[in-house]
Amino acid sequence: MALADILLAYVPAGIPEHLTSYVHAKTPMSTTPAVVAALTSYLAIIFGIQAVMKNQQPLKLNTLFRIHNVFLSSGSLLLLVLMVEEVAPIVWKHGLFYSICNEGAWTPRLEFYYMINYYFKYIELLDTVFLALKKKPLQFLHVFHHSATALLTYSQLEGKTSISWVVISLNLAVHVLMYYYYWASAGGAKIWWKKHLTTMQIVQFIIDLHFVYFGTYSHFTYSYWPNLPNMGNCAGAESAAVFGCGLLTSYLFLFIDFYFRTYKKSQQQKGKAAANGKANGTANGKAQ
Repeated sequence: MALADILLAYVPAGIPEHLTSYVHAKTPMSTTPAVVAALTSYLAIIFGIQAVMKNQQPLKLNTLFRIHNVFLSSGSLLLLVLMVEEVAPIVWKHGLFYSICNEGAWTPRLEFYYMINYYFKYIELLDTVFLALKKKPLQFLHVFHHSATALLTYSQLEGKTSISWVVISLNLAVHVLMYYYYWASAGGAKIWWKKHLTTMQIVQFIIDLHFVYFGTYSHFTYSYWPNLPNMGNCAGAESAAVFGCGLLTSYLFLFIDFYFRTYKKSQQQKGKAAANGKANGTANGKAQ
């Protein structure tokens, strides 16, 4: 029996349709004004907390922070397993192109999983609230990425882009490890692979872009320039496809910039410190 079937056995009957499938203006957070209001409130809250905490001692909140991270890590893992369970048979039976571009690949179960992933993005906004309460710096990349990803997942639900599972699955895989890292490090564990998380995120966006640019190209050439080489139509709203391409591209460049500023700069500083230490040692030896 599939994992999804086991879990569904515990779901009570009579749940409204708009809570199990995406219905515009009925499903929670399914209108642009609601999403904009939520994200505007997010920005107001985190910068408001930052202003209030300016003259306050940072809060520890270690237990709550660890609960938050273990929930997101384990929740991401469960959702990833459910999505793989749903997508793998589609790829096996119909091929990769069908699974990313055909309307039939937007199944009811996947739509529900996309909805859960979408709501995860609002829970993840608490990451920034914890940072603000702990008086940690609110980097542009962090704030932009969290708020824009909620908007991205909303746009793909609205646009019903069949290619969504690729981007979401990779993101969930990274989040399983990322939130585990936050949980473990908050408990005092020394994690050596923090740098590799950023590398994984960069690789994630590179793979994402190969898929979404291919799907967008195939759709537009099939629809408007059929004489150009293409593999056929790719399902989903054009606005959602273009928005996804643009936002994921910005993520790639921002994360590459973050990688070089954080890790390469740190290595250079360590190298300079080591060189200065050797120089000072040599000078002291000569002086003696």
